[in-house]
Formats: sequence, structure tokens, C-alpha cells
Amino acid sequence: MNALLCSVHTHSVLCDGKNTLAEMAAAAFAAGVRYFGASGHSHTDIPHDAGNVLPADLVEYRSQLLALREQYRGRMEVLLGIEQDSCSPQPVPDWVDYWIGSVHNLHDPKTGNYHCMDWDREKLAACRDEMFGGDMLALTETYYRDVAAMADRKPTILGHIDLVTKLNAGNVLFDETAPRYRAAALEALHAADPQATLLEINTGAISRGYRDTPYPAQFLLREWRNLGGRIILTADAHAAAHLLSGYEQAARWAQAAGFDTAVLLTTAGPVEYHL
Repeated sequence: MNALLCSVHTHSVLCDGKNTLAEMAAAAFAAGVRYFGASGHSHTDIPHDAGNVLPADLVEYRSQLLALREQYRGRMEVLLGIEQDSCSPQPVPDWVDYWIGSVHNLHDPKTGNYHCMDWDREKLAACRDEMFGGDMLALTETYYRDVAAMADRKPTILGHIDLVTKLNAGNVLFDETAPRYRAAALEALHAADPQATLLEINTGAISRGYRDTPYPAQFLLREWRNLGGRIILTADAHAAAHLLSGYEQAARWAQAAGFDTAVLLTTAGPVEYHL
């Protein structure tokens, strides 16, 4: 067993990916993946999410995945998943094999507006100014309160827990060593159940040129290890070429935090292996 057998944080043209589900599955099989999962973005009614999330009716999404499961039966497990957004009005479907819980947007109750955490730096700065009077650490505290609420729902995988750092290369927006920031992040992490939820080491922002290290930060990974939590390596692949991108770097990142094992996700559940 090794990390390269599993890729379960993936996106297709049914949300914001570049390839069809069939193309993603074929590329995964050709690369030696034996546990492939599709995790399309759950539907939201947020205007800027239009075209980037699954439709409200998931019949076609499920149908395509079930067809792929039959196509690859006995050769590659095809897992039915979803990346459930904190702002989705719909519940997690009862037919999924796993779900990734993620926060991508903050909702401003005063204006009704939604602000995306990972679109671009200008939009993130606008959220800071409009919702928090210029206090970026207050923005991160609210973001992590939403992450804590998502973690409390016991997702199979807690997605890119510190996504709010994606556009903060060089600490241009806030100091990631600030006590307020780290306290908020750790509080969100502590809301996760190490027995129920896997923490992903996510390389997606590396393959797309936003970061040079995976999510999450080392201080969060070390605390998760102290809590007895388990990890899974994911590529957050939005294209077939990235299904296993950065896995070697992610493994080194895990080892630097003291992990010597990680898990693969299969239809039978998590399976542990040595890094």
C-alpha cells in the first residue's frame, strides 16, 4: 500500500474541473491509482459559484459515477464522494461513500453578500474591509469559526483547513505566526473528531501555482498528531494531469510533523500504510 494508489479529492467539468469524470477516471487508472474518488463541489446558491459547483439535481453526477464504478469493477474502485461546502443549503447525500467538509466562503449577515476566501487577493481584501473594518485577523477568526462548525459535523475528510492562507504568500495580508491567528486555527482543529475525521494534506494550491507548501501548516499537523488524528494525502485535482501532483512533497511534509503513517480511502473505509 502507498499514497499513489489513492486520489479522492478530485473535480470534473460538472463543477470547476477541466476534464470529464470519465477522463479523470481513465487518467487515474493509467497512473496506477486503484482507489479513485470524485468529490464535486456541492451546490450553493452563491452568485459567484455559478458554473463552479454541481447542479442542485445530482442525478447525473451519481449516474456517471455508478457507470464508472461498473466500468472499472475489479480493476479500480470508484468512490462516490462530494466536497460539501459550508454554505450549501442541501444536506450531504445519503448515497456518498465519503464527503469532504470545506469552507470556501464567508457570509455577511448584514448585507447578505458572500465573500470567497480563495478567489483572488483583491476579493479577500474587500471582505476584510467590508465585514471586519480592515482587521484581517478578525476575518481569519470568523473563517475558523465556520471551519469548527464544519468539523463538528464529522466529515470523512476535513478539507484544506487553512485555505484562508492560500493568498497570503509572504504574510502580505496577515502574520501567520500571530497568537490570535494560531489560537483560532487550533480551536477549529480541536473541533474535529480524530476518530471520525481524516485531515487532508492538500497539494492543490501548489499545482495551481499559489503556494510552495501543502495545506495545512506544520503547527496544525503537529497538533493533529498529538491528538491521535490520521491524515490522507490529496491533490485536490482540477485536471487529469494533477491527480497525484505533489504527493512526494506531501509525504515529506507529513513526516516533518512526526507522522510515519497515512491512510488510503477505499470503499471499505480507511486503510493505513507507512509513509
